[in-house]
Amino acid sequence: MNLRNKKWTEAEFFRVRREVLSTWPTGSSPLLDLDKAADYLKSLPVEKNFAVALDTARQKQTTLVQPRAGVATIEGHIALLRYLEAAGADLLPTTIDSYTRLNRYEDAEVGLKESMKLGRSMLNGFPAVNHGVAGCRNVTEAVNVPVEVRHGTPDARLLAEIAFASGFTSFEGGGISYNIPYAKNISVEDTIRYWQYCDRLVGYYEDLGIRLNREPFGPLTGTLVPPAIGNAVAIIEALLAAEQGVKSITVGVGQCGAVVQDIAALRALLDQTEEYLHKFGYDDVSVTTVFHQWMGGFPADEAEALALIAVAAFVAAAGGATKMITKTPQESVGVPTMEANAAGIKASKFVVGLVGDQKLAADEKIKEEYHQVRKEVDCLLKHVLILGHGDIAVGAVEAFREGIIDIPFAPSRFNANRMLPARDNDGCIRILDFGNLGFDEDIKAFHQSKIKERARTEGRDANFQLTVDDINAVSHGRLIGRPHN
Repeated sequence: MNLRNKKWTEAEFFRVRREVLSTWPTGSSPLLDLDKAADYLKSLPVEKNFAVALDTARQKQTTLVQPRAGVATIEGHIALLRYLEAAGADLLPTTIDSYTRLNRYEDAEVGLKESMKLGRSMLNGFPAVNHGVAGCRNVTEAVNVPVEVRHGTPDARLLAEIAFASGFTSFEGGGISYNIPYAKNISVEDTIRYWQYCDRLVGYYEDLGIRLNREPFGPLTGTLVPPAIGNAVAIIEALLAAEQGVKSITVGVGQCGAVVQDIAALRALLDQTEEYLHKFGYDDVSVTTVFHQWMGGFPADEAEALALIAVAAFVAAAGGATKMITKTPQESVGVPTMEANAAGIKASKFVVGLVGDQKLAADEKIKEEYHQVRKEVDCLLKHVLILGHGDIAVGAVEAFREGIIDIPFAPSRFNANRMLPARDNDGCIRILDFGNLGFDEDIKAFHQSKIKERARTEGRDANFQLTVDDINAVSHGRLIGRPHN
């Protein structure tokens, strides 16, 4: 089947589905019969539906709080999620282990058995495929709020099947956002096709009257990603999902640290996602937004880490994010305790409560940055559509092949890795080296002027050292990596 942005027929979908379900024994469960799974999903109380919760939050203009969390065993994972729900999480996660993300279910099984034997998690997440539908339903039934599967899996087809049939009503990822930042040797063409399957599965459930949420991964590599690149990828993945029948899409922004740019990026992403969906005829899709707290290096001091979390919560609320993914004050030391996770939730919710009723004035700098992000996104997507002769899937593959879209610091060999970012004098992320990035000369001149202005201020050359200094700055209590900070 040649790649194109065209809704799969049922015959195509069910042909591939037979192969997908045969890849691991839990795929043979009778609970994966789609009619039975649909009946189960219809039986869930409405307050456990992720899409409904997000739509309600957007209507009320509130920002929901969702942590990251996952351990190996069912009992341990239930205890963790119940603890986080009691701490105030509005939405819950199930973070999947690294073996499952790589489709290494045999290794995940070994880790699961070892975890059960030792009484502590020997995996860095929950091996949902190994637990199967029956086991995973124990998790979703044990809590009172919606639960999402968060992972990082280039080929998440079997995971998606098990997740939705188990009552997880949201599923994160996409053919670009869960490939380029995560994998080295998997082509964009392959992963777009894998994720078309996941989205077609959601579309199939949608045809049966079940609303499920899909969330492209906004932060990408989480390191100095210019907002236009993250937003363009999110819009591409939203269009790909909508074509397969997805009706609830949450697009996201990873915190860059510059408050003005973060707020502008959030607002621009919501507006442009809706505009592009309408442009291509997807008029019945509900769009919501997610803001990811800082994805780079965290300060080791827990008080300083909580301060960084509080700044992110302010931006999420001020920018109108529908939900926010929280971090913990123990981010710099490894997998956090559930108590640390709860601290991140409580700090975030407290800030949201303070900021939520305040409407940030239409600051001129935010307006300027908003229009700049929009201009850059339009420029990138114009190139993608030209390369694809109007087909966004084909265009995305070609855009990565030519470096028209280039994600900084990604491990994928299908990413050009020629573009280099750095901050300007105000802390906004700009482009130091464009590579072959699909920006016109006016946009390039804007970025060059901003970078040169900073270099002049600091009395040094505009070179790669700016990028290095900026990567390390936040963990040392500064946004911009200035000399002798």
